[in-house]
Amino acid sequence: MPPASKSSPRILVLEADLEHANELVDQLAAAGYEAKALPEWEEGVATVDIDVIIGEADTVALEELAAACDPEDAPAWILLAAFGSIQDAVGAMRAGAADYISKPVPIDRLLMSLERAIERRALFSQNQRLLEDLGRRYSLGSMQSTSDSMCAVFDTVRAVADTRATVLLEGESGTGKSLLARSLHEAGSRRDGPFVVVNCGALPHDLLESELFGHVKGAFTGAVADRPGKFELAEGGTLFLDEIACAPLDLQVKLLRLLQERTFERVGDTKTRTADVRVIAASNEDLAEAVQAQRFREDLYYRIRVVAVRLPSLRERAGDVPFLAEHFLNRFVKEHGRAIEGYSTRALQALSAYAWPGNVRELENAIERTVLLATDPVLTPSDFPEEIAGSAPKGAPHPELSETTSTEILPLRLALEGPEREILVSALLQSKGCRKATSEALAINRTTLFNKMRKYGLMEFDFHNMTSTDDPSPNPVPTPPARDRS
Repeated sequence: MPPASKSSPRILVLEADLEHANELVDQLAAAGYEAKALPEWEEGVATVDIDVIIGEADTVALEELAAACDPEDAPAWILLAAFGSIQDAVGAMRAGAADYISKPVPIDRLLMSLERAIERRALFSQNQRLLEDLGRRYSLGSMQSTSDSMCAVFDTVRAVADTRATVLLEGESGTGKSLLARSLHEAGSRRDGPFVVVNCGALPHDLLESELFGHVKGAFTGAVADRPGKFELAEGGTLFLDEIACAPLDLQVKLLRLLQERTFERVGDTKTRTADVRVIAASNEDLAEAVQAQRFREDLYYRIRVVAVRLPSLRERAGDVPFLAEHFLNRFVKEHGRAIEGYSTRALQALSAYAWPGNVRELENAIERTVLLATDPVLTPSDFPEEIAGSAPKGAPHPELSETTSTEILPLRLALEGPEREILVSALLQSKGCRKATSEALAINRTTLFNKMRKYGLMEFDFHNMTSTDDPSPNPVPTPPARDRS
């Protein structure tokens, strides 16, 4: 009888009649399963790596199994009963059994039930992973992320959205401060009011005051009529002051007064006006350093920094790159009517490896440019600008473990399988094949690890005796044994 494959599902047969139990074990082994027998349910069995349990059980055993295992780890249970009834079957299913079979057990019926139980268990694990992935997608307005650091940003914004507190958004250029300011406005009670934007760095200093506070006729050359400023236009809503570090010192005094007293005068006017406006400021410059250099008023700095929110750079949340790249690709393909279907694995690796000094804005522009200029439906590193294409990882894992790079179009989930497999290989090599250490290092449970190892054909490699490709004298990797199909 050929030995069961190491990647075969593991079956535990619980049967007081050991002769009958061993007969079932032999039949299961002949069908390609790895099976063993026990005369009865034993405490601690639930912690053993088992995929399916076949045998008799009472409600207590089923409850103990459920309590001892995470839902994703719990083995399926196929109940066998000498004298069955419909009531017994219903009770067993309610208690968590995958199926209920009356004795004597037809082997064909058992194998069919076993196959369904394994598929059901795998589907449950897959659904759990999908739910975990969906749970890691955080959103605020039109902003989305998979990063925990961005989740913290969104939580802070939601907490202050309904208040009048002035908020300072800090972060590098291109991290999404303008988009976050609009999302903050739309999440608050002022969402029905206007959202007015003033870029303090885009206007000459002598015009910025008029832009913010307005002017009256004759206030200066060219002032041919009264004109309200942005503060008046934002009444009842939000005013977003972008690049506030560029505001001149004399204007900073007037901004401070407006924030403290909610009053101002138009340029050339003596009439004092009030403003019911929520102010959000943003800066890609370190305002604390600007205060030290006396380029920014300290009192204004603390007045606008009632709530400070720092947006992390894209390189600090590199896990967002594939997610955002897919989002931008779908958007620009639709906008420009291009027949681009997706990314190759190497293309995604290049995008993930690049440092993105221009952050999300640079990624967005790079994807739009690529969509416009690409000639093939599958994007490869050569379709990207040279600095991005040059970031594609060089080399590959050990040749026995690496997969052939393909430009075949795949959904993002499938395209990421190559990098996921390389991560698994690296972790297994570092842990010398210790699955417990590997699962702990990857922060996944052992059932998930085993499922992924089976998925990527890694169950039959002896990682304990293998070394990584960085080893100057690597040991040859054993060829996986051929499976006996006889």
